Amino acid sequence: MRHNPRKFRLARKWSNEVLRQIAPLAEGDVVNASAGEDIDKEGATYSEYFSGATSYTLTNYKSGSFRGFRDRDNELELDLTAALPDSLADRFDVVFNHTVLEHIFDVIAAFANLCTMSRDLVIVVVPFCQQQHEEPDYGDYWRFTPTCIRKLFEINGLDTVFEAANNEFNVASYLLAVGSKHPERWATRMPASDPIYPAAGWVGNSPWQEWKRSVRAKLSLFGGRSETSHLNEQRKKAA
Repeated sequence: MRHNPRKFRLARKWSNEVLRQIAPLAEGDVVNASAGEDIDKEGATYSEYFSGATSYTLTNYKSGSFRGFRDRDNELELDLTAALPDSLADRFDVVFNHTVLEHIFDVIAAFANLCTMSRDLVIVVVPFCQQQHEEPDYGDYWRFTPTCIRKLFEINGLDTVFEAANNEFNVASYLLAVGSKHPERWATRMPASDPIYPAAGWVGNSPWQEWKRSVRAKLSLFGGRSETSHLNEQRKKAA
């Protein structure tokens, strides 16, 4: 299957940028659930993002599958849709999961397991709007609204303490959300965010509409004048 790199690359780049702000705030035992190789597709691993971690663990599904288990020293074999082993309940301070849930049909069970594994934070990145992508050994089942993620946190006993989405024109739209079992800890530590609405606001617009929107946004910075007019005025005042 061939992908337009821009459609996927920019969304990944965006989520990485946001995660670089969030991950260093997390401390303690961190797990990347269904981590694959733990790569960020920009030349680094996600373990490097969590600079405050005292331990960093990977989980993956059975060998030979998508994001398959490799039996590395810090890796556990885990099916996110199966009954969670008692040893993993409340095992980690932070559970991280990046663009996996769309590939799991029993997403309710998988999300519940992510939350059960955590003593506090769950960080998820999921697609809201993205080209279908699947292979013979894994499917592509779901897309998630911000309301859906907030509800999934709620029914598992977590409060949403941060959420964000990218909105580049004609690019996959990702949501990055953080839920906490102890939201009072994050009231002043987590970057401020408002509930997202609407996600992927560019959908249905033409390139011409997007160009006009971007021009209007720039003009609003200069009181309705063009940027050139604004700069010329500033030069005259400085002369």
